[in-house]
Amino acid sequence: LGNDFIDSRVCLPFQVVFLLCAYITVYMIYGKFRKTFDSENDTFRLEFLLVPVIGLSFLENYSFTPLEILWTFSIYLESVAILPQLFMISKTGEAETITTHYLFFLGLYRALYLANWIRRYQTENFYDQIAVVSGVVQTIFYCDFFYLYVTKVNIRAEFSFQAHLL
Repeated sequence: LGNDFIDSRVCLPFQVVFLLCAYITVYMIYGKFRKTFDSENDTFRLEFLLVPVIGLSFLENYSFTPLEILWTFSIYLESVAILPQLFMISKTGEAETITTHYLFFLGLYRALYLANWIRRYQTENFYDQIAVVSGVVQTIFYCDFFYLYVTKVNIRAEFSFQAHLL
């Protein structure tokens, strides 16, 4: 048995947990928290993301096979998946504190991927152009949010702290 078999056995529980969490998240969004959907402000047109991502995944991939196209589609989609949330925040001018913290740490997680890719290139001489370019694009989308997060959340924390002092 080779390393691929061992790697797949080790990764399987993580993949199962990931898929289970994804299904639970979808259920919670469309089931339990359906009433929190803000149809008046959530006007982002998903086809503006999906059509270019689908087209790009067919045009730019490593091999023209169904699994490779699906993998490429998932990488490209992940890089722009935050845009509807950023659009809604910019449209309403506000977001719940938990949402801003979640987005901040999601962006930080993605920025750490960039550090991982640099380290991998240095140690293994490995460079995945699709993943790296998509990660850089996603991190650029987060930069504006990072600026707003640092300036607005710190101000909000000071206000709530002062309110507790009075």
